Amino acid sequence: MIDVPLSALEVAMVQTGSRALDTLRDTAAFAQGMEHLGYHRIWYAEHHHSPAIGAFPPVVLTAHAAASTSAIRLGPGGVLAPNHAPITVAEQFGTLAALHEDRIDLGIGRGPGTFDEATARALRRGAGPATDAEYRDDIAAILSFLVDEVALGPLPEPWLLASSTAGAALAAELGLPVAVAHHIRPDNTLAALERYRSAFTPSRWCERPRVLLCVETVCAETEEEAARRVGPMDVVKAGLLKGLSQVPFPTPEEAATHPFTAEERQALAAFRAQQAVGTPKSVVHRLAQLVDETGADELMLTTPVYDLHDRIHSYELIRNHAGAPSAP
Repeated sequence: MIDVPLSALEVAMVQTGSRALDTLRDTAAFAQGMEHLGYHRIWYAEHHHSPAIGAFPPVVLTAHAAASTSAIRLGPGGVLAPNHAPITVAEQFGTLAALHEDRIDLGIGRGPGTFDEATARALRRGAGPATDAEYRDDIAAILSFLVDEVALGPLPEPWLLASSTAGAALAAELGLPVAVAHHIRPDNTLAALERYRSAFTPSRWCERPRVLLCVETVCAETEEEAARRVGPMDVVKAGLLKGLSQVPFPTPEEAATHPFTAEERQALAAFRAQQAVGTPKSVVHRLAQLVDETGADELMLTTPVYDLHDRIHSYELIRNHAGAPSAP
């Protein structure tokens, strides 16, 4: 039993042998499927220059999904502040919030969204990585523009993404709800949450600490099928362990024959143990355990599997077995 709302993170994996157009069509079908299953919200990640993940702007995917659905909440998870002018972010999501009242979120993050240095510099017009002070100023400016210059009507709900104690501390300082990237840096989760809750200052955006926990989650009827579904993402992660960012997203059949080293298998197993992969019973148990350990107010599940049907099926199995609250 899971007693918090369930949501989804859409990473828009580009399958081997498919076109970007196919992935974009899948995002609309995915949004409709999540709404039908009663998930609370979908967020869209920002990525650039990757053969495995589509370089689709979250603002475009949010608008596309909003036009394809009627009730589910939508937004970026996140739009990466150093890559964009604050006023542009505020205008884009302020407009979407006016068009789709009480449905638009604004998850904001810091990373470049790419492992390619030239791409990162191009996104920032030649500038290097943002400093802590620059990032804080960007977030403050986005929030200010939302209120002072883009008050078209209902405002988007702002969240700050965090994978470290520094990000959690900034969310606490600004009085924002925090989305913790347990699916990226799980070893930092508990320390980040302790920092966030101990330092939280209420604001117009959030009266009390509010936590969304993002977890990599792959569910199937059997452990063997869950392992098959998670295989393609394991190949991508193994590439990242070697410093290789240009690894395509393979089919499950290709992943099954991939020659993982012993060190890679150990690292992947250690990471998977902190996420939620397996049968409905084991996945729901693990998710409930994470809620208990972290005190999360909401779980966001990211399911990077190859086939759209398998991906939606994973979410369906969890929804059917979790007993989680339905979307408002």
